Amino acid sequence: MDVLSTSAVPCSKEHKKIFQQWFALADSDYDGRITGPDATKFFAMSNLSRPELKQVWAISDSKRQGFLGFKEFVIAMQLIALAQLGHEITQDTLSIADLENQTLPIMKGLEELLAKQKPRKNVDLVTEDIPHMPPSTSFKWFSTKSTKKVPPNSITSIIDGLKKLYLQKLKPLEIAYRFDDFVSPILTNSDFDAKPMVMLLGQYSTGKTTFIKHLLKNSYPGSHIGPEPTTDRFVVVMSGPDDRSIPGNTIAVQADMPFSGLKSFGTAFLSKFQCSQMPNPLLEHISFVDTPGVLSGEKQRTQRSYDFTGVTSWFAAKCDLILLLFDPHKLDISDEFKRVIGSLRGHDDKIRVVLNKADQIDTQQLMRVYGALMWSLGKVLNTPEVMRVYIGSFNDKPINEAAIGPIGKELFEMEQDDLLADLKDIPKKSCDRRINEFVKRARAAIIHAYIISHLQKQMPVIFGKAKTQQRLIDNLGDEFFKVSKEFHLPTGDFPDVEHFKEVLSGYNIDSFERLKPKLLQSVEDMLGYDIPNLLKNFKNPYE
Repeated sequence: MDVLSTSAVPCSKEHKKIFQQWFALADSDYDGRITGPDATKFFAMSNLSRPELKQVWAISDSKRQGFLGFKEFVIAMQLIALAQLGHEITQDTLSIADLENQTLPIMKGLEELLAKQKPRKNVDLVTEDIPHMPPSTSFKWFSTKSTKKVPPNSITSIIDGLKKLYLQKLKPLEIAYRFDDFVSPILTNSDFDAKPMVMLLGQYSTGKTTFIKHLLKNSYPGSHIGPEPTTDRFVVVMSGPDDRSIPGNTIAVQADMPFSGLKSFGTAFLSKFQCSQMPNPLLEHISFVDTPGVLSGEKQRTQRSYDFTGVTSWFAAKCDLILLLFDPHKLDISDEFKRVIGSLRGHDDKIRVVLNKADQIDTQQLMRVYGALMWSLGKVLNTPEVMRVYIGSFNDKPINEAAIGPIGKELFEMEQDDLLADLKDIPKKSCDRRINEFVKRARAAIIHAYIISHLQKQMPVIFGKAKTQQRLIDNLGDEFFKVSKEFHLPTGDFPDVEHFKEVLSGYNIDSFERLKPKLLQSVEDMLGYDIPNLLKNFKNPYE
């Protein structure tokens, strides 16, 4: 069971009221969250050892935020109560305990502190109306109402700091130059808090769904496996308290899920999108994105009802790892698959290649197939570097040693171990990945602001606006080059010209904002000073 899911933490109403009083007492900054120093003082009243309390904190703060909201605080209190009764403090302790009828933890000296506590005005205690997030300042950062900014000393982790920097410095620039319409939707709180994701891409029947089943040691809700194209939709496999499937239209409007940006692809796509939840230890750390098989031959001439490559590009930006699966009997890269791989531009460091079902051929054929695969990928990826290719047979069946021999079996086992080690490292690398993606987004926003302000500057004051706009759109590549030369920006970081033309044609360029040096300087300062200071003051929470 995922004890930190968005559903309500099991707790009686009487205990909930008591925990709310305790939470208000422990929250010294009155900001709806308990930081490490606050927790150290409050938890010490339980008389548990320091290693035990350290384990309580690690389990409660599973998202490595550096603070506890109300629900995380309740989890910590329940763990302390179980530890005082002699239970071992582990991830599974809460799943087997009767939390509804559990006794309160014994906190020495707490009654005296509660008696001295002064009543607070205008402080809302946390209820289950807001899933998982307390009414803290970090939650209000993404509301539409004007809220008081969080002081710098209230930052509790790297992710917490990135949220603050985004709100105060990067988001105003994105809004001013309509970055969300041209490049990527505005980020929300759930985008920062989401678990790392792994996306699987490949032609039909290359073993994508079977690969996920092999890792989870179980089928996810709604999965289908067969030699024909079976997965007809994008499926996000996530942790949840029970087995269930959530339709795409529902998941896209949930504030605690990082999929609100998919609404831009329309109802046609959302009807082909779903979220499958199930309790699984691996899913508590990583989510998977299963995709429809990329079509080939006559099938790819049948147009999909949504922008398939656009969706894969959106997920590629969100994912921490992208696995391209190939079947040794289907090495041809179709036109659609070529477009899909092209949509991963800018995320080359995330891509890994898996030659699946490799035990269906003998060692000599495997050598030839591997060479043919590298040749095909070299033509599509257009990079001189060799892509990392894992060879194996990722399913629940024993390796076909009769075909590949004992040496081949040893090779397969080593390759599978390497891939599993790569997957296990994802949570550790996720913090660095988020920083990397955040910096990339900031640089893209800066370039976008220069492009938009440059185009607006070319527009005449009164006459000939329509003619000038059409000329700018037709010669957009030349305008990109002018911007690059004027502001010394690398041309490789500029957006795709054709996509930019398509979006730009729906706007009146004259309505765009002029160059705002203060907004740009604020983002430059963020990249030059704020983020390095953040990395210096906080360590990777998974290390």
